Amino acid sequence: MLGPAGTDGSHDLTHIQRVWRNALAIAATEPAADTELLLAAVILHDCVAVEKDSPLRSQASRLSAERARELVRPLGWSAERVDALAHAIATHSFSAGLTPETLEARIMQDADRLDAIGAIGVARCFYIGGRLQSGLYSPDDPAADARPLDDKRFVLDHFKAKLFQVVDGFLTPAGQAMAAERSRTMHTFVSNFLSEIGG
Repeated sequence: MLGPAGTDGSHDLTHIQRVWRNALAIAATEPAADTELLLAAVILHDCVAVEKDSPLRSQASRLSAERARELVRPLGWSAERVDALAHAIATHSFSAGLTPETLEARIMQDADRLDAIGAIGVARCFYIGGRLQSGLYSPDDPAADARPLDDKRFVLDHFKAKLFQVVDGFLTPAGQAMAAERSRTMHTFVSNFLSEIGG
């Protein structure tokens, strides 16, 4: 595991602010959305910090959901509302592989995933790669045309290995539209990157 908890600049307060902005934009197109519950989910969705290289990474959202239950207990929320909050948090993560079953959980997942793609996603991808001491790209085959993808060793591989796939999984119409635009940004970046290195 890298660094002390709270030192991950890709999951800091600015991440929460961006996810909330995304959630509000999506919720504005979904009149039935419970924005109070959504705000609590956004604030608490990463309340348990688990590094990207930790063996517990796939459990991070579940751990955050359980911690969120404890944190909202003094607020006097009903058991149903606490369950809905925990569900929105537990299902937001790509690595957890869980399916959101409520509107708020779908919005939460889309809002968080929007922050993993586009220009912000490019910046976060290389920031995390640096923290994990990955190389920028394979000098022998930058585009991974004739080798297996290895995004633990090469940051550029992460686009094909995960980020381009994330774009296909958005669950709300507004999220899908925003993701399509951010996808174009990423594809343009990768194309320009490969062109500049002669790959």
